[in-house]
Amino acid sequence: MGERESLAYDAALVREAVAAARVGLVEREVVAEVVALCAVAGEHLLVVGPPGTGKSEAVRRVASQLGGRYFEYLLGRFTEPGELFGPVDLRRLREGVVAVETAGMLPEAEIAFLDEVFLGSTAILNTLLGLLNERVFRQGSTVLDAPLRVCVGAANALPEDPALAAFADRFLVRMFVEAVPDARLEELLEEGARPQPAAGPTGAVASLDRLTVAARACDLAGVRPVVAAAIRRLRSAGISIGDRRAVRSQRLVAAAAVLDGRSVAGVADLWVLPLIAPTADAQVVAREALADLLADSANASLVHAAEELSRGRHARAHRLTRAGRELLDQHGHELTDRDTRLRFEVTLREIDAGFALDDLPEPLRQVRADLVAAVQP
Repeated sequence: MGERESLAYDAALVREAVAAARVGLVEREVVAEVVALCAVAGEHLLVVGPPGTGKSEAVRRVASQLGGRYFEYLLGRFTEPGELFGPVDLRRLREGVVAVETAGMLPEAEIAFLDEVFLGSTAILNTLLGLLNERVFRQGSTVLDAPLRVCVGAANALPEDPALAAFADRFLVRMFVEAVPDARLEELLEEGARPQPAAGPTGAVASLDRLTVAARACDLAGVRPVVAAAIRRLRSAGISIGDRRAVRSQRLVAAAAVLDGRSVAGVADLWVLPLIAPTADAQVVAREALADLLADSANASLVHAAEELSRGRHARAHRLTRAGRELLDQHGHELTDRDTRLRFEVTLREIDAGFALDDLPEPLRQVRADLVAAVQP
């Protein structure tokens, strides 16, 4: 298998895992996709939103489909370091050596979710810094190379304490979520009543690792001047982007490219840039400031994220083409029940609401024609 075919295979495997994780998620599809993006980029994600908004569910489903060791914990004011990193090894302590038993704990996890991450004690946060930055766990005589691909931290709000803000800055990517809007409540209730999806049959962690290697080697030369111009625009718009965040944003661009099956990054991958803006308001400003640069965004593996973050016509057409084709492949042209017909009609309405008939991209035009033929008596 050649390099291009291998990249396409790994991207497809991760795409299938993410698609399976998205099933049943309402208004959290983007969170699931961004977790995969961060795993390939080797960066960490902070999700901010009210309690009960499905933050942990999205991460849990992605981890289940990707495979690998998963660790999840809800931090509190009185959480002890041992609850995250493992207890002290009493046998070695009797010998005068302070060592930690890390089996099944955060230092050995490949994907981690830490809820209420800012409630951790100083001792916990200091240890986390080394783990997140260097992928190394150090405590007493224990020094362990951590296999952590991505850590997702969650909080109800961004911290105001400057010390905690410095810790939060270690999470390159930010996402802000709200409760599911009223218009989608019926869908939320329906999906909430379904059984939880089973774990994926095979893990895709090996593919994540190969994509991470490919992202490190991704050719950014052609798009780097555009990234620099975008960062200047964000700063001119009043968004604080430090040098470290600017440099590391390239990892997200490269990860987006390889997840789209390409070893060369381009303007289609710039949709990731609003994610580095530090607040919800700043991300809105970022999308507006970069609107022309994001117009051609698209990603075959992360269709919802590319559309939501770019608000671009190309990404929307790409998603609707895929959604329509999946409906047709699954149900053919014979609609045997009301629910299936409704799904066809909803997709058609979304196509017609987003595009004029004389301005449809050709793949979407054909899908629309097939959907119309299916719903006509």
